[in-house]
Amino acid sequence: MSQQDKRVALVTGGTSGIGLAVARLLAGTGHQVFIGARNADNVAETVKELQTEGLDVDGTTLDVRSTDEAIAFVQAAVDRFGPVDVLVNNAGRSGGGVTADIEESLWHDVIDTNLNSVFRMTHAVLNTGGMRHKDRGRIISIASTAGKQGVVLGAPYSASKHGVVGFTKALGNELAPTGITVNAVCPGYVETPMAQRVRQGYAAAYNASEETILEKFQSKIPLGRYSTPEEVAGLVGYLASDTAASITSQALNVCGGLGNF
Repeated sequence: MSQQDKRVALVTGGTSGIGLAVARLLAGTGHQVFIGARNADNVAETVKELQTEGLDVDGTTLDVRSTDEAIAFVQAAVDRFGPVDVLVNNAGRSGGGVTADIEESLWHDVIDTNLNSVFRMTHAVLNTGGMRHKDRGRIISIASTAGKQGVVLGAPYSASKHGVVGFTKALGNELAPTGITVNAVCPGYVETPMAQRVRQGYAAAYNASEETILEKFQSKIPLGRYSTPEEVAGLVGYLASDTAASITSQALNVCGGLGNF
């Protein structure tokens, strides 16, 4: 595939976990990938690591809570590789606790990081990234099975991910005539650094060990194990492909059978 034929993919939160797996998979299937995350050192190290693997990857810092940074990030990607073909809204955070005790600042930060950022990045890609002028595009947001059902001690997170699913369905229908598809991928329990932090939070809330919490979570999954970042990335890669051109406005689970919805 020539440089001219390569499609440009943006991945937010692309330095670890699901985002890193997505960046590696898309680059490995011929995309030019531009990653962003808040920590400049992590971005530089990840770009170097992926380039060493022979992948066409670059990136820069990005705080998805900032509209100015979102626009600047997309412009940097366009300057580096050209107009955007694929956006993967992966950046996010956990957050919850006993709802009556949650600080309002936590609520707002979870909503801003997980939900408002999806609008912010999508808006920037459609405009600054030039996607709205193409006859093909892929907008893929990492939501959660928590975006389809309530999660105890996870009200901010669950609310934010429900919002991502709703935004995806509305925008998918809006953009369907243009050839741009919009979908959400909904992981269940995935072994990532964020998953470990979540287990630590529940362990503290229930005065239990992390091992006990892990066993409790695994017992709810029909497959009996957490999904891997690579398994989630596999669905993202499919949705980014030409074969998935008729799939839009969907929220698809990767959860080991955890969610039958």
